[in-house]
Amino acid sequence: MSKDRLAGRRALVTGVGRAIGPAIVRRFAECGAQVAAANRTLSAAQVVVDSVQQQGLSAIALPLDLEGPDGAARAVEAAADQLGGLDIVVHNAGGCPWSRLETLEESDLEMTLSINLKACFRLVKAALPWLRESGRGRFLVTSSVTGPRVAMPGAVHYGAAKGGVNAFVRGAALELAGDGITVNAVEPGYVAKSDGFLADPDQRRRIEQFIPLGTLGEPDDIAWAMVYLASDQARYVTGQTIIVDGGALLPESPDMIHAVPSSP
Repeated sequence: MSKDRLAGRRALVTGVGRAIGPAIVRRFAECGAQVAAANRTLSAAQVVVDSVQQQGLSAIALPLDLEGPDGAARAVEAAADQLGGLDIVVHNAGGCPWSRLETLEESDLEMTLSINLKACFRLVKAALPWLRESGRGRFLVTSSVTGPRVAMPGAVHYGAAKGGVNAFVRGAALELAGDGITVNAVEPGYVAKSDGFLADPDQRRRIEQFIPLGTLGEPDDIAWAMVYLASDQARYVTGQTIIVDGGALLPESPDMIHAVPSSP
């Protein structure tokens, strides 16, 4: 990737506390963007920003609250004020309090829908004046294969939210195309994290045997897809989602992964 691929762009990235978020901030900054890194825990955002600034790159940390109706606008306004405008908004923040349907609390349902789905509407609405002014505005979302492509017990609410995200991407892309704004998403599969069940080596090996490329994704795999979608090279791409899952969705059954030799 060219170091000036996003030169002069001003970007807001939400949800930068771990894994994918920090990777997006780093790669955007390395490609020349000025980045506002917004996170529910401000100290976590500051850690990411400090590491970026130590490389001589441009980033600032901002607080974020996406559970209520006004937090998205506050983050957008703060980012635009400190960066002098916005060209790119990346909604990476997400969350899923695991619960079966019969025990799902109303508060958990509302939180999941607010952070994953409703925030898309709120962020776009708040950022629209700056994205229009940019002339090459980009709105990007971290979606998921869970919901749009596959289902997972205990994550019906999350899957429904991410399915809604993909519908939002298509509708918003059509509505905003006349303003020169593109709207796209990335759907990660299993991505390595430093915490959670995938941090356990045994669990990781168990999952990896069902991935054709044989390994979990890395946060950078998602970040580089975002860099492409944010760049001029993706100017003619809108209303789309890019699946980044190592081929996990390709086999009709897990047995098929190792059925064909990798070489003659």
